[in-house]
Amino acid sequence: METKKVAIVGSNRIPFARMNTAYTDKGNQDLLLSALNGLISRYNLKGKLLGEVAGGATIKHISESNLIRETVMNTSLDPGTPACDLQQACDTGIEAAVYVANKIALGQIESGIACGVEAMSNIPFESSPRLRKALLKANKEKSAFGKIKQLLAPKLKDWMPIPYKGQEPKTGLVMGGHTEITAKYYQISREDQDELAFRSHQNMAKAYDEGFFNDMITPAFGLDKDNNLRRDTSLEKLASLKPAFDKQNGTLTAGNSTPFTDGASAVLLASEEWAKANNLPILAYITFSEVAGIEYVENKQNLLLAPVFATERMLKKAGMSLEDFDYYEIHEAFAAQVLATLKIWENDDLAKKFGLEKALGKIDRNKLNVKGGSLAVAHPFAATGGRIIGTLAKILHEKGSGKGFISICAARGQGVTMILEK
Repeated sequence: METKKVAIVGSNRIPFARMNTAYTDKGNQDLLLSALNGLISRYNLKGKLLGEVAGGATIKHISESNLIRETVMNTSLDPGTPACDLQQACDTGIEAAVYVANKIALGQIESGIACGVEAMSNIPFESSPRLRKALLKANKEKSAFGKIKQLLAPKLKDWMPIPYKGQEPKTGLVMGGHTEITAKYYQISREDQDELAFRSHQNMAKAYDEGFFNDMITPAFGLDKDNNLRRDTSLEKLASLKPAFDKQNGTLTAGNSTPFTDGASAVLLASEEWAKANNLPILAYITFSEVAGIEYVENKQNLLLAPVFATERMLKKAGMSLEDFDYYEIHEAFAAQVLATLKIWENDDLAKKFGLEKALGKIDRNKLNVKGGSLAVAHPFAATGGRIIGTLAKILHEKGSGKGFISICAARGQGVTMILEK
């Protein structure tokens, strides 16, 4: 069966905002609707029947079991456009693009939107098991006395909400705790981490000044720019920050790690025929992608290193080497995670420890995250993939040709890589 080429037609996102700042009272649907409406307006999709919209949020309320379809129903797309939720932590946005792209390649649909959203300012709290049982029993009681009796059963501490901690269930460590272990294990220096963070902010500030994001971001709820960007940061300021996870001997700080973030993004994908029929541009093509997992419970330094495997498999299928790309977009969850991944790819001995035949190659740092990365723009988990795909597609379109590489790591020891070509 001959497959179709999958075109990236365009993308849109809202400005990303640090948790509890610009979008404090907004939920997932509010943010995603803004991103989708911006995409629909920019690419004249009003009334269009698309093949499917797919995406998700890493953290949702119980009322959001059909988040994507409910949001689509509030847009001006033809209400016959189907939608589905999927979730793979920080890989959600890029996995949504893989899902839609595969359907286009197989001829099942001609067009679709991949999206992702995270409203960290409105994440749900957990309740204690004792309180949950009491509430369920009280709901079944018919009399007011019976309800009160059940509600008085829990202890005072049981009524306290349990906040989101972001821990890995099998290790009890948060991502930063795991990455602190990674930094020590691979001897990633504080200076190198701060340098990567500094460059990320510099590159994004320059991209804003050049107007690169003007046709990629829809202002939302009074915000027109990413509010994590620090134009005035410096290596001296970054060096002055205290460790965030290992308070005594750590190298990860608030400056070289991403904060909890609110945001949403969307990417329009289509067959060549659909794009041409609708007079829409083709920015780039998705040609290869790979997903991988890695063991991280015994080897705690591995949590965010699954892209090592995904990259090796993808490059073999593509018949390419790591040095064959014009641009690289590597998600900067933490500077240490990026630097550890690069070190493994570049070093024969480290690569062989992962079961690779040899090192994959050395990346030219001047081609890495040239418009800024997650350390500058911040990281709304499920929305990051769409941001990165949209950014790299436009870079390639402006160049007029070339190849781009994407790598995104995720919780639970997973990772996705992708190749874009123009």
